[in-house]
Amino acid sequence: MPTDALVVVDMVNDFVTGKLPCPRAERIIPNIRRLLDAARRADIPVIYVNDAHLPTDFELKIWGPHSMKGTEGAAIIPRLASKKGDVLLDKQTYSAFFETPLDSLLRSLKVEDVVIAGLHTNICARHTSADAFFRGYRPVIPEDGVESFTDQAHRDGLEYIKTNYLGEITVSDALVKKWR
Repeated sequence: MPTDALVVVDMVNDFVTGKLPCPRAERIIPNIRRLLDAARRADIPVIYVNDAHLPTDFELKIWGPHSMKGTEGAAIIPRLASKKGDVLLDKQTYSAFFETPLDSLLRSLKVEDVVIAGLHTNICARHTSADAFFRGYRPVIPEDGVESFTDQAHRDGLEYIKTNYLGEITVSDALVKKWR
């Protein structure tokens, strides 16, 4: 039984081309696509956890309305569309774990390594890595499978995850090879 799970965070329309666009996301889409394909072939669980905000969410005070639940902005970008067997979870905060069933799902699957891909390295990937670490999982970050608004924010996020959460920083090719 695999001990990895691939968690794709916030690869939604509003973060790629919509209300809070990250043009740098374009460079990670092909890598995430390869990770998704490899994970599915290897029966690695694929879990999407995306912002699906409610009008009262505190995060809207910082970023304004974005990725609102039930809107096209909160939908996964078509190039990374979910497939049958994938799990889709909503979140209202930076962390994919906070007030979601992600932890219980991972425990039921006996996951040890949580591979985190998506947006943004220094925000949602960082907070998801923290909560993974605090729950006893090893965060694994393909540096070419996460991105931020700036190169500095991306590098700082990776370094923080590595230093503070013992995150394994790798590349998507290494994970694809591992899952063969």
